[in-house]
Amino acid sequence: MAERETIVVTGCAGRLGWLLVRRLHRIEGVQVIGIDRRVFRGKPKDVEHFRSDIRRKQCEDLFRTHRVTAILHLGIMHDPRRNAEEHHTWNMLGTQRMLEYARRYDVPKVVILSTAGVYGPRPDNAALLTEDAPLLAAQDFPEIRDLIAVDMFAQSFFWKHPGTETVVLRPVHIVGSVRNAASNYLRLKPIPTMMGFDPMIQIIHEEDVVTALALARKPGLRGIFNIVGPPELPLSMLIREAGKAALPVPSFGAVSLLERMFRLRASGFPAPELDNLRYNCTVDGTRARDELGFTPAFTVREAVRRAVFDAIQPVPDTELDLPPCAGELPLP
Repeated sequence: MAERETIVVTGCAGRLGWLLVRRLHRIEGVQVIGIDRRVFRGKPKDVEHFRSDIRRKQCEDLFRTHRVTAILHLGIMHDPRRNAEEHHTWNMLGTQRMLEYARRYDVPKVVILSTAGVYGPRPDNAALLTEDAPLLAAQDFPEIRDLIAVDMFAQSFFWKHPGTETVVLRPVHIVGSVRNAASNYLRLKPIPTMMGFDPMIQIIHEEDVVTALALARKPGLRGIFNIVGPPELPLSMLIREAGKAALPVPSFGAVSLLERMFRLRASGFPAPELDNLRYNCTVDGTRARDELGFTPAFTVREAVRRAVFDAIQPVPDTELDLPPCAGELPLP
C-alpha cells in the first residue's frame, strides 16, 4: 500500500490557512495536521490541530510521531504595531524551526508563503518583475525587513539541503473575504488615491492562492514562483470594478497625515505603504504557469466583487491572518 500523505499547515487558524486545510482534507489519502496557538474554529472533524506556538520545541513532537511528507508554512506575522523583536523572533525563529524539523526528519517538501511585496513598489521597477529581481522593499519600509529575511532564509535552505524540495510562493495582493488591507481598501467609501498617480495593480483571489499552495506540494517542484491572478490593470479601473468612487488626496500631505494618525493609533496603515498607491510592483507569473500548472480561476471582477460584497465567514480575526502582499495591513 502507498504511504499516506501527511501535510502540516502552520497558521491553520487564519482565514487563508482555514481555506487551505479545508481544500487539502478533501483529497483522498491525505492527512492534514494544523499548527496554530489559536483556537481553530471551523476545523473539519478529521483534521488534527496541534495547538502550540511554532517557536516552541514541543512542536517537534509532531514530527517525531508522524511521518510528515510536506510542510506548508503560512504562519507569518505582520502586525505593524508589534515591536521589531517580536516580529523577528516569530517570523525568523518560527521559520527556522520548521525548516530544521524538515531537515532532521527528512520531510521531502516544504512550501513557504512569502509575498510579492518583498520586491517593493518603486518608480524604477521593470514592467514585470521576475523571480530573480532584487528584494528592495525594506529600503523605504523597514518594517518588512524580517519578511524579506524569511524569504531569503528559505532560499538559503533550498541550496544547502537539496534533499528537501523547497518552494517559495510570492503572491500579489490577496483579496476576498480575508480581513487584510487589500480587501479592506476596496471596501472603503470612497476609496482614497494619490493625486497624480495611477499605478498598475495585480490582485489574486484567496481561493486561487490556495490552489497554488496545493499545486506546490507536488513532487519534483522546487524554487521560487510569483503567483499572479488576472491581468494587471490601473488602480482607477480596479476601483471602478469595485463599484466605488475614488477620492484623490495630495501626496505631499498624505504621508505626514498618515504618520501622525498611525502614531495616534487612528490608523493601522503605516505611511510607507502609500507607495503602493503611487508606484508599480507588478510581477511575471510565467514560471508558475509553466512549471506549477497554475492558472487563476477568478477574473478581476469576480475577485473584486467577492472582496467587497461577500459576507466574511466566521473565522476569527488574527494577528497572523496573512503575510502582507504589498499593502496587506489592517485599515481602520
